[in-house]
Amino acid sequence: MNKPIRRVSIFCLVLILALMVRTNWVQGVQADAWASNKYNKRQVYDRYAYPRGNIIVDGQPITQSTFVDGLRYKYKRSWVDPQMYAPVTGYSSQAFGASQLEQLEDGVLSGSDDRLFFRNTLDMLTGEQKRGGDVVTTINSKAQKAAFEGLGNKKGAVVALDPKTGAILALVSTPSYDPASFAGNESSDTKAWTDLNADQNKPMLNRALRETYPPGSTFKLVTASAAFENGLYQNIDDQTATPDPYTLPGTNFVLKNESDREQCGNATVKSGMDQSCNTVFAKIGADLGKDKMRVQAEKFGFNSTVDTPIRSEKSVYPSNSTPDGTAQDSIGQHDTQATPLQMAMVSAAIANNGSLMQPYLVAEERSASLTTISKHSEKQFSQPISPATAQKMQDLMVSVVENGTGKNAKIPGVNVGGKTGTAQHGEGNAGLPFAWFTSYAKASDGRTVAVAVVVEDGSNNRDGISGGRLAAPIAKSVMQAVLGK
Repeated sequence: MNKPIRRVSIFCLVLILALMVRTNWVQGVQADAWASNKYNKRQVYDRYAYPRGNIIVDGQPITQSTFVDGLRYKYKRSWVDPQMYAPVTGYSSQAFGASQLEQLEDGVLSGSDDRLFFRNTLDMLTGEQKRGGDVVTTINSKAQKAAFEGLGNKKGAVVALDPKTGAILALVSTPSYDPASFAGNESSDTKAWTDLNADQNKPMLNRALRETYPPGSTFKLVTASAAFENGLYQNIDDQTATPDPYTLPGTNFVLKNESDREQCGNATVKSGMDQSCNTVFAKIGADLGKDKMRVQAEKFGFNSTVDTPIRSEKSVYPSNSTPDGTAQDSIGQHDTQATPLQMAMVSAAIANNGSLMQPYLVAEERSASLTTISKHSEKQFSQPISPATAQKMQDLMVSVVENGTGKNAKIPGVNVGGKTGTAQHGEGNAGLPFAWFTSYAKASDGRTVAVAVVVEDGSNNRDGISGGRLAAPIAKSVMQAVLGK
């Protein structure tokens, strides 16, 4: 071989080697980057080229894949009872991506999860159509329906938990939306998406997990827990040294109670909780101080996000309040903020003898052939209070329902404990109050459920808004649905 030919041969060999290296680099090292590139639509087309797996409630699918045989998309997502379940499922849209379980469990639902490799390979060899896997939720369909119908046309949210396991039994937010209205890629889908995002009522906001509110008097459960845990009081019948009205420390501001009918001066802890005395629990918070109050709140989950796997907004108990601010923080006002999930967690821990379990929404993931690929393992989130304190708190909550502001939550033959709340908000408290109720119920067979309800702007009449009147009946219906009462 002469020299020129040898040089050309070597040059061609170098080109071939360079092409091989580049091909392997792109297909191996850079594969994930190219696959996730926002300009690469192939994965989106592939995701809707075959039926998507389903999200399951009580053994039944609440999602569907509708065959549309489009140019690029063969299937489109649809939902059963979409507005009721939207806070659980989220959306899956050809044009606008996905959210919540549809996003977080996309690998299983789309069939692209590595754990489904064997199933997908077998389907390819046998000529079967590729199928996504299923996600089995912890939602109780009866509780979900009771919560959704209970809220009706009100703006608000409901969360129900199994205190013993942490399973989320109901997760409702209203007003809601229909994810199917923008599941496709047409101009009508774009209009629906734009209209929903422009709606001032924020129907796409998951109020149960992603909105925080001043918890009002429901937070007095945390304050009473701190009082017992720190030895400020020993028993629920201990008398508190509380003036009525109470001047906030370091100020001339006089804190009053909601009604002149309340007998809050030097009330016992139990009487103060029954009547929801602001003065009693504001003074407890001020006496304990901001650090002890913050530590107790954080044990219940405040100042932490919670992955259910949908991540909750962080509930807030402030760390830098002045003494008068701490007094107001301790009655769920000032800078204290909580999600409905958080207040359900407080009741769940009390009902579960002081042990707070990690809230979870997904019980199981499985392949299209119903083979389980993962199953949730229950775990403790924290131990916010001792069993002895939990028993005292249960006695307080039961008394609120039997003798105090929570009578609308009574269920015959069931041990029910609760706490009402009416939270002020807005500039100078000018906004209509939020109505709260957090509770638990124990049946004679040991079944237990904890529920938190918040209702926004539940009445045009400010005087008609109260947790006992608006939120407690909703919580009652959810507890009855879970316990079969």
